[in-house]
Amino acid sequence: MSPAKVRCAVVTVSDTRTLETDTGGRTVVELLEAAGHEAAAREIVPDDPARMRPLLEEFARREDIDAVLLTGGTGLSSRDQTFETVTSLITKPLPGYGEIFRLLSFQEIGPAAMLSRATAGLIGRTVVFTMPGSPGGVRLAMERLIAPELAHVVREARR
Repeated sequence: MSPAKVRCAVVTVSDTRTLETDTGGRTVVELLEAAGHEAAAREIVPDDPARMRPLLEEFARREDIDAVLLTGGTGLSSRDQTFETVTSLITKPLPGYGEIFRLLSFQEIGPAAMLSRATAGLIGRTVVFTMPGSPGGVRLAMERLIAPELAHVVREARR
């Protein structure tokens, strides 16, 4: 049976955001809670693999975290390291998430959707989703993909 409430770590990947200016992370938390889930932890981490990797490994070990939702760092700029960092830790990829996210994004913004490197999978038995840092990208990912399926994905990951 799927959990009624999924406990998530919300991570904003940014070199410049603070809790006050983190609109992407705030949007994740709002939509997560509106769907009946919990933001059990919230962090802002620089777009630096040496800082992201230990944080993700810690969340994957924690019994009180079912999923990690990252916003930011999924583009192509030289500073964007989220994709490389997360995929190096993923033990079981969930390619359909990124594929569907880019399809839905294409319907909204056109061919610029190909610039997104949103990805998902499992780190051990912990679910991880990445999404862009923009509130629009977060809203698309959360409302259309993550929130409706999160409890089911967590159930399958824990089997």
